[in-house]
Amino acid sequence: MNSIAIVGAGLGGLACARVLQLHGLDVTVFEQEPSPDARPQGGTLDMHADTGQAALRTAGLHDEFRALARPEGQQMRAVDALTAEVVDDEIPEDGDEFRPEIDRGQLRGLLLGSLVPGTVRWGRSVADVTPGARLTFADGGTEDFDLVVGADGAWSRVRRALTGVRPEYSGVTFVEFGLDDADRRHPALAALTGQGTMVAKRGGQALFAQRNSNGHIRCYATFYATEDVRNAERENLLERYAGWHPELLGFLADNDSGFTHRPLYVLPVPHAWTHTPSLTLLGDAAHLMPPLGVGANLALLDGTELATALATGTGVRAYEAGMLPRSIETAAACAEGLHHLLSDDHPAGREAAA
Repeated sequence: MNSIAIVGAGLGGLACARVLQLHGLDVTVFEQEPSPDARPQGGTLDMHADTGQAALRTAGLHDEFRALARPEGQQMRAVDALTAEVVDDEIPEDGDEFRPEIDRGQLRGLLLGSLVPGTVRWGRSVADVTPGARLTFADGGTEDFDLVVGADGAWSRVRRALTGVRPEYSGVTFVEFGLDDADRRHPALAALTGQGTMVAKRGGQALFAQRNSNGHIRCYATFYATEDVRNAERENLLERYAGWHPELLGFLADNDSGFTHRPLYVLPVPHAWTHTPSLTLLGDAAHLMPPLGVGANLALLDGTELATALATGTGVRAYEAGMLPRSIETAAACAEGLHHLLSDDHPAGREAAA
């Protein structure tokens, strides 16, 4: 395989590029964003030992990851929505590093820094892809490759060339917000959050608070809603959560960062495609599922497994033969888990937004 294009500079695409370069293969990553810092990269991720961390070992970056990771972030705390009392608190034991947390931006920066300079072409938006591995860019230019890898997320252009399947609304909406310098400016809320993730649930609604690095707490209000709902304002949310304990409502009232409306979209289960030697998918482009702590892990594993398959000559078909059954099984479990996320019958657990 002489030339490989990866569309999308997310975690999976960058991990794939890193391992390809470790094996001396030629790869170019095309990213529509103009620079690495064009937008915030999201919250914290728990990297599982058997998926995300395994991928980072393959990429030769596990030691660097451990230097940035927060094992204490594995704490999972459930709080009663009416009393704000802690009803369950899973605290990691010393030495437990099965799923330590790391900020998504830190992990992306680690992967970017491991690549040969110039590997990522920023500001190159792909408008169309053909099965012959030709990329057409928004400016009208074209480039041909032996293989195009779609690592371009939920609304993948590469997927459109393979399956034409589009994501569907899940029925659940997240509203993201946050607290800056939380230990100093919001000490009571920081203490209630703990060192990892706090969740409170009641009546098909939830509030999550997650520790990030640098004193930031990222929060999510989560609820069932119609796809077109846009009530992501403080007053609307306080009304929606009326009756919850005032301390929990403080997360909404004291938010520093505005409110971002994030309806959850998913690909149908199963999602697969007819093998095409010149095109393939990884990460959310292949198996968009609810954010229950597995998406980033699977994207990293997809990327490193695909790169290894290409480097060892087993090829795209062998990669897909392993990735598709795994992603279908996990997506089915996540579809069920999404409803546990909002169920009062499951007060605690690992269903944190990732």
